[in-house]
Amino acid sequence: MTSTEYGKRLFILDTNVLMHDPSAIFRFQEHDIYIPMIVLEELDRAKKGLSEVARNVRQVSRFLDEILAGAAENAIRAGLPLGTARKGLNQALAPRSGRLFFQTEELAHALPANLPGASADNSILATALALQHDPGRPPVTLVSKDINLRLKARILGVPAEDYHNDQVLDDADLIYTGLEELPADFWDSHNKNMESWQENGRTLYRIHGPLIKKWHPNQCLIMPEDAHFSALAREVGEQGALIETATDYTTARHSVWGIHARNPEQNFALNLLLDPEIDFVTLLGAAGTGKTLLTLAAGLMQTLDENRYKEIIMTRVTVPVGEDIGFLPGTEEEKMTPWMGALMDNLEVLTRSDIGGEWGREATNDLLRNRIKIRSLNFMRGRTFLNRFLILDEAQNLTSKQMKTLITRAGPGTKIVCLGNIAQIDTPYLTETTSGLTYAVDRFKDWPHSGHIILRRGERSRLADFASDFL
Repeated sequence: MTSTEYGKRLFILDTNVLMHDPSAIFRFQEHDIYIPMIVLEELDRAKKGLSEVARNVRQVSRFLDEILAGAAENAIRAGLPLGTARKGLNQALAPRSGRLFFQTEELAHALPANLPGASADNSILATALALQHDPGRPPVTLVSKDINLRLKARILGVPAEDYHNDQVLDDADLIYTGLEELPADFWDSHNKNMESWQENGRTLYRIHGPLIKKWHPNQCLIMPEDAHFSALAREVGEQGALIETATDYTTARHSVWGIHARNPEQNFALNLLLDPEIDFVTLLGAAGTGKTLLTLAAGLMQTLDENRYKEIIMTRVTVPVGEDIGFLPGTEEEKMTPWMGALMDNLEVLTRSDIGGEWGREATNDLLRNRIKIRSLNFMRGRTFLNRFLILDEAQNLTSKQMKTLITRAGPGTKIVCLGNIAQIDTPYLTETTSGLTYAVDRFKDWPHSGHIILRRGERSRLADFASDFL
């Protein structure tokens, strides 16, 4: 967006850009920023409340107030420099030599007759057209998260772009999969100075070779030609890689709360979920791939059978994120119950048993209700969870900032598991490449205490699989 191949440019920022990223005014390097008066009006209307958007708006106002502090009227008209880092902004993201302009006078430019009304979007378009026809201005570009506003701008001949600074990847297909298929000649090309030994019932290998340079810690390794070989890269470095064979959870002998893996990806997911050395796990996959069921089974086993965690905390994003969850009666947990259908469905699978009859099932359900807590994301700020197994469902609907807020709630002994499908994003202005889940996957892939896997194969039913493929 801020490439200098076109020379210096003037970027007009839409309100939703500042609501999405309060530091956006510092992200355009040497280019100039222009904020229309209608944008300040919209920011003022959105400043109240406890939502993430309201907090972002208040932060924007603080940045602008600091920049304007002590500035004379003629200096404001000439543009205020953005060349020094501001309070609250990471020094590594310090801006460069651009200037910030505010709308200080009415800009007269008639909109086409096919754009009636005085909406905020049309006012921004009128401002962009007026600045575009000002010969003293550099080339004008409108920046907005609103695709419809960008469409209208392009129709009127105004260059328009999305805000890309928060984009983690250029393409969603580039997301880290967590799985590496080894070639058939892997052992022939990596057997030089190889060491192998047994430890706690598992086989470990210390290997060297060309492929390990692109591996990540806890990456899942599989050899398609050998259905029995699956391993995890425990350590990756200049001294080679340490790989450990994975536990086989595909058989009833190694079932997890009555659940066993039905494909290699699910088997790797259980290895990551049950590993006490891994504090953060991300599972991606379409509906029916078993994300929630596997995670709940692993959480129950470690909470009830092994006493590794005090309780399981289950939460999910209620869209719109950060808004009041409504006037439903009851406690926080009772308000969240309508959003937790997936939890109830999977608990029904995990607790089905004829042992003890109806009384046994009721006793089990009472036990689970005491050890599984449902919490709302709206009240996560400021909390600290100790020795908890925290499950975040529908994580693709979080922004990167909200994801950071949640993960930093983890205290000693807590494990966080994020579940989601980046192909089903419901939050406005988020995409597959800007989702907080994508952000977390990319940032955690080199941390030795995290794990990630994408579940590809649906295991819900043949009807669901057919519908996913052909509808």
